[in-house]
Amino acid sequence: MTRGLPWLGLGLLILAQICYPLTGGGARAALTITTVALGYLLSVSHAALTRGPRVATALVLVTTGGGLLVEAAGVSSGFPFGDYAYSDALGPKIAGVPVVIPLAWTWMAWPAWLAAVRLVRHPAARILVAGVGLAAWDLFLDPQMVAEGYWTWSDPSPSLPGVPDVPLGNYAGWLVVAVLMMALFAGLAGPTSPGRDAPMYALYLWTYYSSILAHAAFLGLPASAGWGALAMGLVAVPLTFRVRAWPR
Repeated sequence: MTRGLPWLGLGLLILAQICYPLTGGGARAALTITTVALGYLLSVSHAALTRGPRVATALVLVTTGGGLLVEAAGVSSGFPFGDYAYSDALGPKIAGVPVVIPLAWTWMAWPAWLAAVRLVRHPAARILVAGVGLAAWDLFLDPQMVAEGYWTWSDPSPSLPGVPDVPLGNYAGWLVVAVLMMALFAGLAGPTSPGRDAPMYALYLWTYYSSILAHAAFLGLPASAGWGALAMGLVAVPLTFRVRAWPR
């Protein structure tokens, strides 16, 4: 029974994301919160089921707790993501940060980590690849959320061509924080062990390919579709070939 739970969770998450372009306004914001909550529960429960409570606890402490700390520092000081602020659309806040935001860090940190575990063996390289795999997601996430008005920067320049509302410094901040998170998580979680990770590979690859399609075809964000495809593809494309090469 427990073997199928991650696949069920992934199916619910995909269904919620498919509905996203079909909604707007308050309904879209509510669906965004629901999607993040589903993704969070999926990642944390998969970590607990396949690696045990120690790894799941480390994941929550580092990525949920750490995400809240770094986001609170960001909105109060402008470091390390730039001077930005959240609207009230995403629900209750702690220290100026919607509660749902640190959950999003955890949601994608776990599949990014497992993708890196699958792709590379050297511990330092694994931390770097996992950090890139998490940070690259932001090239999809931030343009989409800014377009919805969920947060804004006071001075978004310089920025990537075609993505004028998100400063370059934000992406750099994401990369540094993501790598540090992965390094801390690797130290707390202990050695990796075999697990049933196919649902998390599917989550990472679904996020990548569906984000390209959604941004290019449904959300009117073709530039972020291209930048996200390039950046997240550094991990997603090798993972795709690795998954395809598995014996059948």
